[in-house]
Amino acid sequence: MVLQSLENNDRHGHSQIKICVSGASETGHCGLDALEKTKELGREIARQGAVLVTGATTGVPLWAAMGAKEVGGISVGFSPASSEKEHVEVYKLPIDYMDLIIYTGFGYPGRDLLLTRSADAVICGCGRIGTIHEFVVAFEDKKAIGIYEGSWEMSGELEEILAKSHRPYSKIINGPDPKKLVADLIALVEKDKEK
Repeated sequence: MVLQSLENNDRHGHSQIKICVSGASETGHCGLDALEKTKELGREIARQGAVLVTGATTGVPLWAAMGAKEVGGISVGFSPASSEKEHVEVYKLPIDYMDLIIYTGFGYPGRDLLLTRSADAVICGCGRIGTIHEFVVAFEDKKAIGIYEGSWEMSGELEEILAKSHRPYSKIINGPDPKKLVADLIALVEKDKEK
């Protein structure tokens, strides 16, 4: 009976790599191509067999979830709210395109910590201060980090933060190609798991 249970867990992908997509909920500054580029990032995460993890908000996280679901991927959201009612009515956040939403009840800062720690890798797209926060938490936790380059400013800002940090970090991959970025991050995560 125990052996069957272990086999069942493996079949259901409990060991799948989880990739967090971090980005702005308000996207007016992201550029005209941000929607399609972010949806393609979500699609690519799903195509490569990873689980998408987001902050369960509008904008970049929602777009990534839309892309993942378009190709049959799994999408998990971490909400700042303590319940679905608070998520929808107080925070005004969507529940669409999520297979599961975890209601943290910790507001945005506390949610960010749980969100990044639940993932094996974090990809930062077009963002604002919350994206910087998630990036820094992932950096301090020694997570693999992808900086998704596009018409937005965030990739340059994160690179500037890194340059001024005076702390070398070998787990950061930059690039505008979602297929390569996701593949390189997965390879980095798998290499870390082997250690």
